[in-house]
Amino acid sequence: MAQFRGDCAVVAGRPLADAAALQAWSLAEPRAFWRALLERSGLLYEGALEPVRDGDDVRAARYFPALRLNYAENLLRSLRPGDDAQPAVIGWTEEGARTLLTRGQLRSKVLALAGALRALGIGPGDRVACMSSNAPPAIVACLAATALGAVWSTVAPDLGTEATRDRFAQLEPKLLFAVAGYRHHGAGRPVRDKLSALVRELPSLRHVIALGEPLQLAGVAVPEYSMAALLQQGPPLQQYPRLPFDHPLFVLFSSGTTGKPKAIVHSLGGTLLEHWKELRLHSDLSSDDVLYFHTTCGWMMWNWQLSALACGTTIVLLDGSVSFPQSDALLLLLMRERVSVFGTSPAYLQYLRDAGISPRELGDWPALRAIQSTGSILFDAQYHWVKEHWKHLPIQSISGGTDVLGCLVLGHPELPVHAGESQCVSLGIDVQALDGGNTARVGSGELVVANPFPSRPLGFLHDADGARCRDAYYAAHPGLWTHGDFVQLTAHGSARILGRSDGTLNVKGVRIGPAEIYAILQGFPGLIDCMALEQQAEKELGGSRLVLLVVLADGQALDRPFVLKLKKELSQRGSPAHVPAVVAKVASVPVTFSGKKSERAATDALHGREVTNRAAIKNPECLDEIAGHADLRLAEA
Repeated sequence: MAQFRGDCAVVAGRPLADAAALQAWSLAEPRAFWRALLERSGLLYEGALEPVRDGDDVRAARYFPALRLNYAENLLRSLRPGDDAQPAVIGWTEEGARTLLTRGQLRSKVLALAGALRALGIGPGDRVACMSSNAPPAIVACLAATALGAVWSTVAPDLGTEATRDRFAQLEPKLLFAVAGYRHHGAGRPVRDKLSALVRELPSLRHVIALGEPLQLAGVAVPEYSMAALLQQGPPLQQYPRLPFDHPLFVLFSSGTTGKPKAIVHSLGGTLLEHWKELRLHSDLSSDDVLYFHTTCGWMMWNWQLSALACGTTIVLLDGSVSFPQSDALLLLLMRERVSVFGTSPAYLQYLRDAGISPRELGDWPALRAIQSTGSILFDAQYHWVKEHWKHLPIQSISGGTDVLGCLVLGHPELPVHAGESQCVSLGIDVQALDGGNTARVGSGELVVANPFPSRPLGFLHDADGARCRDAYYAAHPGLWTHGDFVQLTAHGSARILGRSDGTLNVKGVRIGPAEIYAILQGFPGLIDCMALEQQAEKELGGSRLVLLVVLADGQALDRPFVLKLKKELSQRGSPAHVPAVVAKVASVPVTFSGKKSERAATDALHGREVTNRAAIKNPECLDEIAGHADLRLAEA
């Protein structure tokens, strides 16, 4: 980052003394910034660099329209002499089986499989789907498909049948990669029946390829192949086709918190350039690093960590549970592979804390230099816990998401870490807070972006006139990208995500972000999880009341002393407005398959409405409990 800042100072013709100066220049001179970024990235491309951007409209402007490149070529290119012998991908299973692919081996497998896929008729623009656990074969398959210019989309095998169908029916894939089953926490979980039903409902499919053992699908006319056999088929792909900057690369699906999942199309160039910026500059990843990011193939972080190969970084994958065969299994894996950057979630850090696992007791962690966290809000107490029980190192809270396939706020190697905050806004992206119709780079409000950035989605599938995409991101505040989060932007350039804007509570005229309540109750004795909801109630002042669903630890009763203590905590650390009118015990709160709480689904169930995103909920049975909960019934007039 420091070297890049110096290079940009030469381009700018004036000193850029610090991170703030570089960010200010990137926003004031966006064309010069993005050109400088591409030229200094070392990424392979052809064509003209000008125009860098063909307009200034937040929604319509496109970057590098005269440029062509290839995603897989850039991830697999040689970065320094001898790097073909360096580890590229290391995969582990729960049973302790380890697979290692060097950069040279990975490239050979990808080119061999790409040649076989081309012989099956796969080419630029064809859509390829995948249902896989987080293992090296999925990496090989993805890079082989994208090497040909195909469009890749993947889900995890634990996604429900209906939810998988809702995604892949929109995708209309020509080819499907799949596993016959997976293991989690010591148990084998076959998916052949689900796959058979899925394939029968996808008339666009022409080929199915088993990533591992034979699929043996029932009642399916689509021919099945083995990836192992295709790797031996030959001849390999000889030359990567270079494709337009805005060629589609990935289709990702929203978590479905507001209805059926949106099929979001992301561009080749926008994804690659944005990921290189986030991984090489903001994360400082290089050929000397080993990255582990805990993810499944169904989450955008899988695509994000895959792009670290473009930095020469070794990526480590785990196919299985973080706590099997022992509670600290993932920690032992990180130590064994000398992981230098660990990507995780607040939920895992909380698991370690609740289980009484202190990573410091396992060793000094000499290789580990940074922790990255995403998926939900990382609270202040978790920063302090890491410092006390693990190691004093940077904790980079990163946030963005599926909609941008990257980060809007994240880490920075030249900046200090403030507990509870992301270190900075991503370079070149004009993140602002919208409050009362006014936007500002310092303040609190709805998170918006005031300039066009390369990783905006190309659009949604089956949205010919772009109306659904426009309504999702641009219609609410014309001239701005509306992201769906509340944010606090500080004077020293950091950011604090306050929660989803569509989950904001307005009780008795006071706006409350659910995350504020969750932060206060983090680590509250006897409380495992909770969810804050606004329940419409005509007899209440203001027409609604605050409801708190609580998941309690074994042996903890929802008795008067517990409730009084909880309410006192919320009142003293929050305000009287943060105190719920009702506290109701539930077995679980609804979460999506990516682990995010869905207040929208719970609110619909609470009010007796149809839960439009039920298929996106990992534990839908909890919605029935909420809908019929005796403690949540309103008093009769």
